[in-house]
Amino acid sequence: MLDADLRTAAANLADVDHLLVALDFDGTLAPFAPTPDEARALPGSAAALARLASGPDGPRRTTTALLSGRHLESLRIVAAPPETTLLVGSHGAERFSAATGELPLTLTPEQESLLERTTASLREIADSHPNAALEHKPSGVVLHVRQCPTAEGARLLEQAKAALHAEAGLTVTEGKAVLEAAVVRVDKGVGLAWLREQTKADVVVFVGDDVTDEHAFATLNAADVGVKVGEGPTAARFRVGSLEDVTEFLTLITSVRDL
Repeated sequence: MLDADLRTAAANLADVDHLLVALDFDGTLAPFAPTPDEARALPGSAAALARLASGPDGPRRTTTALLSGRHLESLRIVAAPPETTLLVGSHGAERFSAATGELPLTLTPEQESLLERTTASLREIADSHPNAALEHKPSGVVLHVRQCPTAEGARLLEQAKAALHAEAGLTVTEGKAVLEAAVVRVDKGVGLAWLREQTKADVVVFVGDDVTDEHAFATLNAADVGVKVGEGPTAARFRVGSLEDVTEFLTLITSVRDL
C-alpha cells in the first residue's frame, strides 16, 4: 500500500502541463534476475508505462523515459519500451530520443586502452569464481556477483576495487552485488538533466532503487517527485517497499492523468 503522502503527490500531478516520468529498470520495474538478459518488467508496470507513453500530445502531456545503468542495446531488449520513450543507458553515457536519434559514444584511444586493461583485470577476477560474470558496455565493464555466496561476492568486489584503484581516469561505482568501471565520467544525474533539457518538462518523476540512482534524486527540485524503492539512505522524498508498489504508483499516475 502506498502511504498517504505519496498518494497526495501523485494526485497533484493531475494537471501538470508536461510531466516527465523517468524510471530505472532493474530493481524498479523488473525484479533482479539470475542473468541480466533474463530480466523483464512486472506486467503491471510495463502496462502502466505503455499507458503513460501513449497519452496525447499538447496540454497535459506525459513523456516517459528509462534511465538505466544498462547499455542501450541491452535496455531495449529487456524493457521493450514504447517507441516514444526516451532512453538513457550506461548511467548517462548513451542517450536516445526520437528528436536526436541515438547519440553515439566515441572513446579516445586512451579511453579504449584503459577499457581494455580494466576488462582484462575484471575478467581475471570473474574467472576465479564460477558464479561471477562480466557485462560489457560501450564505456565500461561490470562485474556481477549476485549469484555468488554473499561472503564470496563481497570478497570479489573488494578484490576488484583494489585491482582498479591505481587506474587514473576510471570511474568505479558499486551497486547491489555489482561493480562497474567506466572510462567516461557520467552519472544518472547527468542523464536526468539531459532528459529534462530534451523534454522541457514542468515536473519530473523519478523512481529508482540503487545507490547509482542517488545522483538523479539529488537533481530533483521541490516540485518534482523522487521515489526510492527499498531500504538504504536516499535523497528521494518518498519511499516504497517493493516493485509491486512501483506498479501501484505508476498505475495511480495513469489514473489521475486520465490515461
